[in-house]
Amino acid sequence: MKRIMLGVAAAALLAGPVVADEFAPAVVYDLGGKFDKSFNESAYMGAEKFKADTGTDYRDFEIQNDSQREQALRNFARRGANPVIAIGFSHANALEKVAEEFPETKFAIVDMVVDKPNVRSIVFKENEGSYIVGKLAIMASETKKVGFVGGMDVPLIRKFACGYKQGVLETNPDAEVFENMTGNTGAAWTDPIKGGELAKSQIDRGADVIYHAAGGTGLGVLQAAADAGKLGIGVDSNQNALHPGQILTSMLKRVDVAVAKTFTDARDGEWTSGIYSLGLKEGGVDWALDDNNKDLITDEMKAAVEKAKADIIAGDIKVHDYIAEGECPF
Repeated sequence: MKRIMLGVAAAALLAGPVVADEFAPAVVYDLGGKFDKSFNESAYMGAEKFKADTGTDYRDFEIQNDSQREQALRNFARRGANPVIAIGFSHANALEKVAEEFPETKFAIVDMVVDKPNVRSIVFKENEGSYIVGKLAIMASETKKVGFVGGMDVPLIRKFACGYKQGVLETNPDAEVFENMTGNTGAAWTDPIKGGELAKSQIDRGADVIYHAAGGTGLGVLQAAADAGKLGIGVDSNQNALHPGQILTSMLKRVDVAVAKTFTDARDGEWTSGIYSLGLKEGGVDWALDDNNKDLITDEMKAAVEKAKADIIAGDIKVHDYIAEGECPF
């Protein structure tokens, strides 16, 4: 796949911006890269599906450090990419600057709101999907102790954790939920060893089901759970196949759908800016059931989560939003 390089010829840099009047899609991934088996990979799969369905190629770039965010976005825009999708909230500051510099270029960002007339901000109701897998976790647990391992300690990941805890505790008020965050920098997404250590600590305290929202770090969580004969819960992409029979389910965050739709809208002249908030009702989040985990999910569990989904969509269950409220009551 053709990938734009950050180092461009000086002549191209001096030539000035290319007018963004043609469809030439591009993606800038977050730390961890497009094969992280989780968040970034979901975006990659969406771009690949668009390519397979339309025959239209795209360009992409995997940043290696934070300083490359602004460079990558600017270089794509300068060379005529349109639209350009930034994957991850950490691109927000860079996108604020670059979107102003290239007002004719269509940009999108996943997991953050950037209030610019040429930016589509795509956010998800991760709390709703996390509530569902929390209900499954405690129904599957024998010890009635379950865990959560987050990546970078930011409000977005607290949103996952709070929804999960609500799902657990509203299903069984006597349950216990252990919670750990991996760190406070971008390195928290790419440390499977630390993820495994945190999972083992929770298992030592009695947890027998552990949910992660930690990107590549979460691979260590799932491995540790499988090694101990416990159950993991995947996130973003369907991770059930990583350890068949040892992953209870995965909380699907349909970044793939959002990427493909953004490309399609731009190609078809239907692109709009503004905020797109995707939850259970919109098909933006869900839980994964396939041949890898079907023997772990009872009919009772299926019925319970399908009822919970319907109640959330109808507004009969209000899932707490940590970002909106700034705290978690659970």
